[in-house]
Amino acid sequence: MVTEQSEPDNARGRAALILAIEEFLEYLRVERQLSVNTRTGYGRNLNAMAEQLAELALHSWSELTINHVRGIATRMHKGGLSPRSIATKLSALRSFCDWLIIQGQLQANPARGVSAPKQGRPLPKNLDVDELHQLMNIDESDPLAVRDRAIMELMYSSGLRLAELVDLNLGDIQFDERQVRVIGKGNKERILPVGRMALEWLEKWLKVRDAIAGGEQFALFVSQRQRRISHRSVQLRMAEWGGKQSLSSHIHPHKLRHSFATHMLESSGDLRAVQELLGHADLATTQIYTHLDFQHLAKAYDNAHPRAKRDPTKD
Repeated sequence: MVTEQSEPDNARGRAALILAIEEFLEYLRVERQLSVNTRTGYGRNLNAMAEQLAELALHSWSELTINHVRGIATRMHKGGLSPRSIATKLSALRSFCDWLIIQGQLQANPARGVSAPKQGRPLPKNLDVDELHQLMNIDESDPLAVRDRAIMELMYSSGLRLAELVDLNLGDIQFDERQVRVIGKGNKERILPVGRMALEWLEKWLKVRDAIAGGEQFALFVSQRQRRISHRSVQLRMAEWGGKQSLSSHIHPHKLRHSFATHMLESSGDLRAVQELLGHADLATTQIYTHLDFQHLAKAYDNAHPRAKRDPTKD
């Protein structure tokens, strides 16, 4: 039976739990060499769970049981947290508990017996080719507009994640080879092809970049403050361009990545190649685009096949 602790006991328990998390994050930095963003995500999720576990009378991680894990999963669900967010936190806890087993603080992983509530997996929304032409119809009169178009052309050309794009440096673009070098999730390097239009607009951006960046900045894309452009700035600028170009849907970086994946799969049918280009570790992650491709084929079938067309008199 779980009992409530006094405030001093809560504080001591919380401190002990967080200390172990800090040691785990250091392990991720030194041994696993995970990126800052990945480590930050682990820390945020584990610290949030430690707060709740401290309130459930947990003094140390060696006391963690499957009932504790179920308890905080239930709390998160009742608190309105989405199934996806709960699954992310439980995944972080599983990895942490595996490390605790190696450290001799746990005999078994209690988080492995707990699943997040089932979630419907929404299909990613993409832009069609006409919408992409409409979005990219940006002139060269404003250096920041040139930068934004170069960003969007590159994201759509190579299917980059937002973090991968923001982290690019000048030396990562290889114009002669028509390639870009990116560091993806898990610090994994990918060499990706870059299309003609993206290269053309990258060259235009580089001609005006120095007037904005100054001589000391190595980031490929920079803001007016002469710093590496932020994730938030890219998101805001894309949303702004979507409004300016009168597109009906909200434009964000991941939509360009989705569009890249969908159009590549529709044209090539090569799921493995799309997996490699996107940097997905698991083919199942890429397979969501087969649903989109099937929707495309089903629509064409319904419109074209004589025995599939609806009878208008029955509508």
